[in-house]
Amino acid sequence: MSYAPCPGLDPQTRSTIHQGEIMTATYTFDVFTSLDGFGGVATDDWGGYWGKQGPELLDHRLGLYRSEQRMVFGANTYRAFAQMLAASSEESEVRDPWVTRMRHLPATIVSTTLEGPLDWPDATVVSGDAVEVVARLKEESDVPLRSHGSLSMNRALMAAGLVDRLQVTIFPVITGQTGDDPIFRGAADFDLELIESRTLDADITELVYRPRLHRA
Repeated sequence: MSYAPCPGLDPQTRSTIHQGEIMTATYTFDVFTSLDGFGGVATDDWGGYWGKQGPELLDHRLGLYRSEQRMVFGANTYRAFAQMLAASSEESEVRDPWVTRMRHLPATIVSTTLEGPLDWPDATVVSGDAVEVVARLKEESDVPLRSHGSLSMNRALMAAGLVDRLQVTIFPVITGQTGDDPIFRGAADFDLELIESRTLDADITELVYRPRLHRA
């Protein structure tokens, strides 16, 4: 699949990495976390969303994914999504409407090991360094880019200055004994500018930041 440059896009879908450089598509790193910074748990006791989802969260998530955009995943996150979807029933929360919508958006899978065809309606595997792949996508994509999960890949993209929006949904749990996948383990230091915030279902918090690599 090829991507054609589109210099006349609405400014809301474009950003700059550094002043004076070419305008690029906005990239959002979208992640769920416990209050103590874990993206998952090592047991099945909690369930999806740590058991805290409600109608406001699910409606809001569907709204985020309604607009045209391109998903970007690392290989491990793609495999996890594909396995969960394959093993789930129609009634499972794995098939919540926003997840179904996400699955039907075009996706780029950055991987040196996967080969197509993939169990994803409109996915393209791109081999190479994630920083180089996403830098090229940002220059060429005519729609915003979004990544849900893919922690190690997105930590590298943040360090490279390629993440424009860090969207963190904080669930009201502490998983000190069972927490798995620390969101920012091994990340660089960043200053964060809060640009949006909201509360969903009374106690779930969504914070959207503009990250900037911290310079001592």
